[in-house]
Amino acid sequence: MIEFQRLLMGDKVRNEAFARALKNVIVPGKSVVCDIGSGTGFLSFLASKLGAKHCYLYEVSDLLKLSKKIAQENGITNCTFVQKHSTEVKSPPEADIVLAEMLGNHALEENIIETLGDAKRFLKPGGVMIPQALTQVIAPVMSSRLWMEINVWDDIGFALSFSAAKRATLENVYVRDIEKEDFPGNAVKPLDHIKFLEENASVRDANVSWDSLAGPVYGFALWWDALLVPGITLSTSPLSAPTHWKQIFLPALMPLTLQSGDHLELSVHSDSRYHVKINLVWKITQRRGKKVVAEQEMDMRRGQID
Repeated sequence: MIEFQRLLMGDKVRNEAFARALKNVIVPGKSVVCDIGSGTGFLSFLASKLGAKHCYLYEVSDLLKLSKKIAQENGITNCTFVQKHSTEVKSPPEADIVLAEMLGNHALEENIIETLGDAKRFLKPGGVMIPQALTQVIAPVMSSRLWMEINVWDDIGFALSFSAAKRATLENVYVRDIEKEDFPGNAVKPLDHIKFLEENASVRDANVSWDSLAGPVYGFALWWDALLVPGITLSTSPLSAPTHWKQIFLPALMPLTLQSGDHLELSVHSDSRYHVKINLVWKITQRRGKKVVAEQEMDMRRGQID
């Protein structure tokens, strides 16, 4: 647990973005802050230093004990610590600002849709939720580097075949440093957009397509842009300052070879319900005119071997 927090706290891009967002919305002496999944308490302590009237920290793990020590160490006294998941809190005090840094490597893997959907009841009318919106962004990966890195099975030798292991490997989701040379910049497209003050489904389907690519496609690079407050965005794009989140690589089962004029379709099905945590299914279709040249479907559940 502390190792994960160390990773978060070492991410200056993340920390500074949230600090700027809080500075923009806190009214000194008046703002009440609700911090959901508060971890070490860093964001609440920032809010306190910026003049928040009171901060409520909701954290289900024993990190809450550590955050109490950090508050004491820094002379912060305007915090209430609640060791519960926010969804278990009945009749919570209303806040001017509801804050939840529950963004995963894959944007939805920490149940941010479900938790912020419930957290709207913590918010005063006209209050501010941070983050406010989230856009997932995707691009086809046309360099072989990432695919070859994870597919070790073809070169083992010794007259042995590992096709079942290869398929399981390629039906998984990978956190990787994706480089701008791995994908064509003109092929970057939005995949899904979420506004957290609206109602959002946990089971989601998104579709995107390309018509002007030629060459090999080894999978897809996925990242997110989070609107914290108007004018302040936190991004995991490989074209932005690097963060601890890196990017997601969704591999193809086999590389596709696109000819000029081919139509490439990608559909992504995601399920982030609490009992699922996260599951992704991605389907690739390559068409040449009316003919389907290639069709592949990958499902994380088939790649998970305990």
